[in-house]
Amino acid sequence: MSFWNLSFFNAIHNLSGHSVFADVLGIFFAEYLPYLLVIGFLVLVFRESGARRRFYLFAEGTLAIILSRGILTEGIRFFYKVARPFVLLGFSPLIGESGPSFPSGHMTWFFALSLAVWYANRKWGIWYFVLSAIMGVARIYVGVHWPLDIVIGALIGVISGWFIHWLFRDIRTALQSVPAKEHESVVVTS
Repeated sequence: MSFWNLSFFNAIHNLSGHSVFADVLGIFFAEYLPYLLVIGFLVLVFRESGARRRFYLFAEGTLAIILSRGILTEGIRFFYKVARPFVLLGFSPLIGESGPSFPSGHMTWFFALSLAVWYANRKWGIWYFVLSAIMGVARIYVGVHWPLDIVIGALIGVISGWFIHWLFRDIRTALQSVPAKEHESVVVTS
């Protein structure tokens, strides 16, 4: 455990337990905000013009999440197990959580999703990044993650989102060259 990781954890987590309002906000951002972000993503998908563009955005976001959370995070956790702060330091967190701490699965998931949203809509994307960062700080506040879990999780999410976006470049180019009303009849070839 590095000194800075423990120091930043203590600086954030030690703010908890002093205000019921702050604790409720911390719990909301750590545990319930993710549901709102998923709903927001689905709204953005359905706002896309044309079924193929909707499918593309949904597929890009979903595959980025699968790569970051389902493959990379679980691969790292298989070989490198880090105990959660409440386990090592012996306290009760504000929310229930189990399994290894590193990297944060929430951060890998929501930063990958944030990048997919940002590629589709810059304004929404900025909000997604800000809210995902707030969620990361809240997960430290409630005592279930170390700061390094959050930072590395966010990095894995962004890299995964970028990789999937890069991988889909030919499909995206084909979709962008077709007017929105014609999307329903376009056949994308390799």
